[in-house]
Amino acid sequence: MPEGPNAGKPVTLAPFQRRFIEGAMAPDTANAILSIGRGNGKSAITAGLALGGLLGVWDRQPRREIVAAARTRDQGRIVWDFVAGFAATLPLEVRHRLIYRRAPRLEIEFEGDGGGHVLRVIAADAKSALGGAPTMAILDERGHWPLDRGDELEHALLSGLGKRGGRAFLISTSASDDTHPFSRWIDDPVPGTYVQEHRPAPGLPADDAESLLIANPGAPHGIGSSLDWLEAQAKRAIARGGSSLTSFRLYNRNERISGETRDMLITPDEWQHCETDALPPRQGGVVIGIDLGGSASMTAAAFYWPETGRLECVGTFPSAPNLLDRGQADGVAGRYVEMHERGELTVLGDKTVPVAPWLAEVMRHVEGQHVTAITADRYKQAELGEAMNRAGIRAPIVWRGQGFRDGGEDCERFRRAAFDGQVKAKPSLLLRSAFSDAVCLRDPANNLKLAKARSTGRIDAAAASVLAVAQGARVAAQPKTKARMAWF
Repeated sequence: MPEGPNAGKPVTLAPFQRRFIEGAMAPDTANAILSIGRGNGKSAITAGLALGGLLGVWDRQPRREIVAAARTRDQGRIVWDFVAGFAATLPLEVRHRLIYRRAPRLEIEFEGDGGGHVLRVIAADAKSALGGAPTMAILDERGHWPLDRGDELEHALLSGLGKRGGRAFLISTSASDDTHPFSRWIDDPVPGTYVQEHRPAPGLPADDAESLLIANPGAPHGIGSSLDWLEAQAKRAIARGGSSLTSFRLYNRNERISGETRDMLITPDEWQHCETDALPPRQGGVVIGIDLGGSASMTAAAFYWPETGRLECVGTFPSAPNLLDRGQADGVAGRYVEMHERGELTVLGDKTVPVAPWLAEVMRHVEGQHVTAITADRYKQAELGEAMNRAGIRAPIVWRGQGFRDGGEDCERFRRAAFDGQVKAKPSLLLRSAFSDAVCLRDPANNLKLAKARSTGRIDAAAASVLAVAQGARVAAQPKTKARMAWF
C-alpha cells in the first residue's frame, strides 16, 4: 500500500473488492459499476486495474491508452497518485520504463512492450476526450459530475472505448436521486454491464450499525473508516441535522439523497417524519393553497386540515408535451409518469392548464368539506380571481406574496408545523420531489424566500403546501368565536 495506516504492507483484497474485480474483468463485461460509501478503497482498486492495463496485464494491444476521468483535475490526481504509488513497488527494470508527467496534464507513459502506452487524467470536459480511442476508462465519482458536461464526457469516452473493445469502470458514491445517469446505470443496466451496489434500505436511522456496514464493507477489514468512527460521525450528524445529516447519508451511508448544502426548506429526513400510512381524518375546515403555473411550470393545489394536520397535494401539467418528454427535459426521466400512475399528478388542457376548469377539479377533490380559506400568490391575483368567478367558487381568499416579507413568515410557520408533528401526509413522490428541490434564500435581515435548487426543478407542490399549512396555522391560532357570517 502506498499510503494510509497500512502503508508499506502488501495489498490484501477484501471479499467485496475481489468480487468486483472478478465481475469487472469477466470476458463479457464492457462496463463495471461500483457504488459504495466514501473511503472504501474504490479509487485504489481501479488504480490497480489501470496500472495493469498500462503494463499490458489485461490487454496486449499496442499503444494502449488508459483515461482516468474525474470532476476536477485534483480529484483525478487521487487515481494518478495511487497508480504512481503502486508502480514504485514494481521491479527496477519496469520502473525505469515509466515516465511521469505532471504538466500540462497528469500522465504516466510506459515505454516497454513496444512503447506509446499512456495513462492520463482528464477533468469532466468532453472536449478533452473527443477523438480518443482508450482501451480502458475510469469514471471516478460519476454520480457527482455536472449533468450536462458529465453526460457529454461519458458519451465521448464510451464511444471511444467501442473503437478498441475497451472497458469502462464507473465508480462513485450514490447519486442524489433515481433519475441521475449513474443511478440509471445501476437500476437499468445494459447488456455487458456488471453492477455492484452497496446501498442500505432507505428510511433507516443514520446510526444503524448493520446498514452502516452494508454501505462500508471495508470497515471490518481495516479499509477506510472504522465502525466506531462511523457511528460517532452518525451521532454528530444527527445532533446537527440539516446539511450535516444529508451529507452523511449521501457520502457515508451511500443513500440516494440530495446533497444540497444551501438552506433547504425541509430536509428529506425531516419530511420523512411527516409521512404516514395512517392519515388523520378530514375533520374541520380545509385550507387550500394554490400555485398557478404557466406552460412549463406545474400547477399545484395543497389541502390542509389544521384541526388534524392532514395534508394532501395534487399537481397538474398541460398535455403538450407529454409527461415522459417533459420529464426528460426537466432531468427527472420517467418521474412524472410514475406520479401520474400513483394518482398524484394529472393532465389538463393543451399548452397551458385552463384555470377555471382546473379550479373546478380542485373543489371537487374536497367536495362536501367546509373550505375555511383559499390562499394563493398575489402575483396571479387577477387571473385567479377571474377564474374563481367563472367557476362560481365562493370562499374567503387570502393573497400572499412570495417575497421575503410574506414568504419568510409562511416558510417559518410551515417549518414549525412540520417539526411539531402538525403536518401528516401519505408517502408522495410529488411532495418528495418538490421538497428536494426547494431551498430558502435569506436576505441580510435573515428573512426567508422560497426558491429552486435547480433551474428545471418543480417546487410548485411545495409552494402550495407552504401557503396552505401557513394559513392553517394562522387559522388554528385564532380564538374560537361564534360565526356571524358564512359563505354560500
